[in-house]
Amino acid sequence: MDPLRSFWLEGRGTGVTEEEMRCRKGFLITVALSLSLVCISFAEDYTLQYFLSKASSKTIDLSKKEKTELLNQLDEVMKQGQGIRTKLIQALQIGEADVRYQEGKFWMAKLEEDQGSIESGFQQIKLLREKPTDLIASIKLYKSLKGLSSNFNAYNNLPSFSALVGDFAPEVELWADPVFYELCLLPLARLKDRETKAPHTEKKPVSKDQKPASKEKRP
Repeated sequence: MDPLRSFWLEGRGTGVTEEEMRCRKGFLITVALSLSLVCISFAEDYTLQYFLSKASSKTIDLSKKEKTELLNQLDEVMKQGQGIRTKLIQALQIGEADVRYQEGKFWMAKLEEDQGSIESGFQQIKLLREKPTDLIASIKLYKSLKGLSSNFNAYNNLPSFSALVGDFAPEVELWADPVFYELCLLPLARLKDRETKAPHTEKKPVSKDQKPASKEKRP
């Protein structure tokens, strides 16, 4: 098993505090960033590590090409999630997953939630390709990624599911935050906020009956 994945799965178990989980996530980001030093030398290698390094840098503005590639990567994330979801459903239906009936119904409901998140994700990616400044689509895409992250991390707590989920759970969490949140959602929200607060001053038309004030000084 990949040591990074093993480290993450240990943290998803019982008895681990929220603070410890944040530390583990920070460790994973640090390791991923160190790997980005290799990836960064290849201009066309738009991997998770590449975008993590962009999210951690002071200059986080993405070029048009980078924005396109990020949406392409997120599209692949949705496709990967869809494939894993299908395998998890099959494992429950044919009895490969060692879970009780009521527990199985609970996980099937979660998998139905995932289908909604994935369908919404595809739709928002399409909208953002047509209109990159669509804040509502960005918010919905972020929620889809966070929903998948939450559920797939929960699946990783089950021995019957963890083998099928693999590294997807921690990776989709990083795609959601910090990558998409820092590089797309937050800058776009700030831009919209500045546009909203920008003063709109209009000159009032001078009435025909109103004579302009005299500039002559009184004696």
